[in-house]
Amino acid sequence: MTAGTSQPPIDTSRPQSARVYDALLGGKDNYPVDQAVAEQLPIEAKIGAHQNRAFMNRATAWLAGQGVDQFLDIGTGIPTAPNLHQIAQEINPASRVVYCDNDPIVLRHAEALLISRPEGATDYVPADVREPGTIIEAAHKVLDFRRPVALSMLGLLHFLPDDVDPVGIVRTLTDALSPGSYVVLSQGASDVNPERGQQGADEYDKGGIRLALRTRAEFARFLDGLAVTEPGLVTAPEWFRDTPAPEPEHSGLYVAVARVP
Repeated sequence: MTAGTSQPPIDTSRPQSARVYDALLGGKDNYPVDQAVAEQLPIEAKIGAHQNRAFMNRATAWLAGQGVDQFLDIGTGIPTAPNLHQIAQEINPASRVVYCDNDPIVLRHAEALLISRPEGATDYVPADVREPGTIIEAAHKVLDFRRPVALSMLGLLHFLPDDVDPVGIVRTLTDALSPGSYVVLSQGASDVNPERGQQGADEYDKGGIRLALRTRAEFARFLDGLAVTEPGLVTAPEWFRDTPAPEPEHSGLYVAVARVP
């Protein structure tokens, strides 16, 4: 981890998406304002948080099994075991992982908990996804972008409304990747259960957090120009490779893994 990173103060008076997510997962690194939002969200939000983590586990393990040994995880969130580097380094101890988030509490926990095996490396970039060039520049210190990198943006896209040009952000990031790299994405759906989705958006909005759920077709725009791997653009429980199929489960979370041609 990068030593000596300055730590901005933590604002506990307003909810923050990473801490709400931690509360949905049953974590303890959140505050009453975050818990209040989580408690008002429909049960589908809690289910989706767990489905997102399970998808991350399966996708990371599959990528590491394919020989990918470099990972850039943007929107890391508060560390929750197993973390991405633990999954990757269990398969290849020399894997190198860069985490990125802009929440100061995530930074504090990351510095303490996201520790690499000696053979590999982990680092943390405190940056906002809306500044993708800054992220890429910082990640160059640990990752070799001349070789394949797996870019993960999980549980993040639905907190990027269209007015910040999320498709453009993802394109800037993928343009920095070499051929043979991968992109791993998830997105809350607006067309699976629209009524419950709107309920969730309304509750987040009360806490000052904008939620941008999208249709399947709208999510597919993030994958333009990429080669989507099997099983394609599906819901989180439907994505698996080289492992037993997860239990069938209703999901309002779209996911995909795509290769940079």
